[in-house]
Amino acid sequence: MNELLQNFVESLREELRQYGEMLALLDVQQEQVVRRLADELSETVSAINAQGEVIQAARRERGQRQRDLSRALNQPDETFIALLIPVLPDSYRPLVSALVDENNQLLARVQQRARQNHILLSRSLELMGQFINSFCAIGVPTYNDSGSMAPASAPGHVFYEAVG
Repeated sequence: MNELLQNFVESLREELRQYGEMLALLDVQQEQVVRRLADELSETVSAINAQGEVIQAARRERGQRQRDLSRALNQPDETFIALLIPVLPDSYRPLVSALVDENNQLLARVQQRARQNHILLSRSLELMGQFINSFCAIGVPTYNDSGSMAPASAPGHVFYEAVG
């Protein structure tokens, strides 16, 4: 039983470490968006995706250790952690409760930062789309439905005249 408890506690700590890593990456991403560091941003997105996979693996591991512990405590496999804590030995309850609370708080921060970054990235893309579309209104020829070049519409003004 003691080994199962130790394994479960270690899996909670590992999950906490991985959420911390994700939060750090999301902080870096936010800074890169604000500073418009497109090249670095691409690398960070890849790191965030990889970290998401690491988190999923840590959660699966914690889930398996939680099921093992549940069985050892004569509880159903899918018993929630909150329902396991009261049946744990007294000496483990504060530690497990604290780790669960920290994991939940850090997960909430990760979700909040991810939403913030999504909004920032969406707004950046929207502004870039508006910028690109402003050039398309100049009269650039396009293809029509039959695949031939459609005549360019005459712009209301010439671009270089609009700048000056």
